[in-house]
Amino acid sequence: MDIDLVDQDVYARDGAPHDQFAWLRANDAVFWHEKGAEEGWPGFWAVTRHEDVVQVSRNSELFSSSRKLALFDEMPEEQVLLQRLMMLNQDPPEHTRRRSLVNRGFTPRQIGLLEDHIREICHNLVDDALAKGDIDFVTDVAAPLPLYVICELLGAPVEDRNKIFEWSNRMIGAQDPDYAAAPDDGQQAASEVYAYANALAEKRRVNPQPDIVTKLLQPGENGETLSVEEFDLFVLLLVVAGNETTRNAASGGMLALFEHPEQWERLVADPSLAASAADEIVRWVSPVNLFRRTATRDTVLGGKQIKENDKVVVFYSSANRDESIFSAPGTFDIGRDPNPHIGFGGGGAHFCLGNHLAKLELRVLFEVVAQRMPGLRPAGEVTRLRSYFINGIKSMPVEV
Repeated sequence: MDIDLVDQDVYARDGAPHDQFAWLRANDAVFWHEKGAEEGWPGFWAVTRHEDVVQVSRNSELFSSSRKLALFDEMPEEQVLLQRLMMLNQDPPEHTRRRSLVNRGFTPRQIGLLEDHIREICHNLVDDALAKGDIDFVTDVAAPLPLYVICELLGAPVEDRNKIFEWSNRMIGAQDPDYAAAPDDGQQAASEVYAYANALAEKRRVNPQPDIVTKLLQPGENGETLSVEEFDLFVLLLVVAGNETTRNAASGGMLALFEHPEQWERLVADPSLAASAADEIVRWVSPVNLFRRTATRDTVLGGKQIKENDKVVVFYSSANRDESIFSAPGTFDIGRDPNPHIGFGGGGAHFCLGNHLAKLELRVLFEVVAQRMPGLRPAGEVTRLRSYFINGIKSMPVEV
């Protein structure tokens, strides 16, 4: 089989290449991938089995997020140095210190306090959808929900949600002609987010509020604070990670329910299934397709000899369909139990900080949609994001 796991046109046309993943899991689970996506980029080890993805994820000392960053793309050295200030691109103990500072805003108790507000947002979105009749599920429902929640977390005006949506699209969609106006558009959007974060921080220093920005600007237990650059990069991470993952899980989840109408009927009949449905949606969609690590020394993974500084890429979309872990992994089952998916990462230092929030948003959204829009149905062509990083949907017309 011809293997190319980073052909962005394939993702735009079909979504994740599950036929290639299945072949690799069965025949060559840690595969040397010669094609580096761009000319001059190095080849890499493609890690496709659940067990191996978990092993890489839980061993930061051996598989570094910092040495060459966690994103697949190759970057110039000056950008690597700046990006290392972001938690995503750090290893313990630096990552542990930074994460302990921001954890305060993301405890299950703190997130639980948002449930009533999230339910209110979902009902308002459904009210608007019912009034329109024909909507785009992505731009009218799936995208606004996390944007409203991010504004709430940041203490930002809700009118700013469209700016956040646009910045996120430009950064994530750098290889998609619908989102990127110019080659450096993603970098320009990031600069705009930094300026926005700075202005927000300045306001909160003068006028503290009960929001995550105020919390992050206060000293931690040991008197430590985030630097200006660290704070800016955290807001950038929140704008992208807090938006893209939930939005694309919601869109991809609704598409999966359309494609499996018996599962939609189950959910409509019993909206309490929304909690297990949220996990199955994250497994099925795997909103984040991959992350990159770099080997810090020679080692063996899945029987293959990995050399120091080799590029190692873990594919969550593949691990979440691993036949050795999941019963009938190609079946979409909203009542699946147990469901040891790794859609929020394979554990270890970088397990998703916002996983409680994402699951809460998805559970409440699908509860409300199933209760109030049981006749929801597709009404046009679905268009996907041209990206090997995010399994994204740009547009999905529906009738209510």
